[in-house]
Amino acid sequence: MDTIEKYELALYEDLKGYLLEQGEVDEHMPECPDVEECWQGIGEAYLADGIREFQAYPTASLGWMMYIGMAIARFWDEDWDLYKHIANLYALLRDKRGYDQLDEYVREGVLLLRGDAYDQTEQLVSACATRTHTLLMRQGFEPGTVDAMKAYVASLRQLYLMGMSVELHRLGYHMTRHNL
Repeated sequence: MDTIEKYELALYEDLKGYLLEQGEVDEHMPECPDVEECWQGIGEAYLADGIREFQAYPTASLGWMMYIGMAIARFWDEDWDLYKHIANLYALLRDKRGYDQLDEYVREGVLLLRGDAYDQTEQLVSACATRTHTLLMRQGFEPGTVDAMKAYVASLRQLYLMGMSVELHRLGYHMTRHNL
């Protein structure tokens, strides 16, 4: 296992543990191949915006990807036959209000959150983005290197998948064993 894989596994374990403590996921994380398969295209589409924002706003750059994972999971639940044919789901989300307002658009326009649920989701994503940024910085990757870029992409990937997992959990999808 190389350095990036070790980092991504450590990040996965940290975020999963935190989300379990918060009651936002089950011990067995959900599997949703349709949403998981969107990662590559979304990650590639997001990279230019994310990198540009990372220096000044690292937690936003990271956290927005968790919101995107939540939104794609919601799209999957609502009408995947419609959404799976959209070539650039990231642009669909970003272009509603612009990159800076992507978080608010997802919470209000996609997840339909209001009041305490709106605020709690903002706090949850912020905490996950902060945890990710802290762990990423502790790795000591030299900025501008290939390893730094790979670690950033691995961070985005995990946040996307955690966003998917949280939203699927909230929608009532639980991966539990049934004893027959």
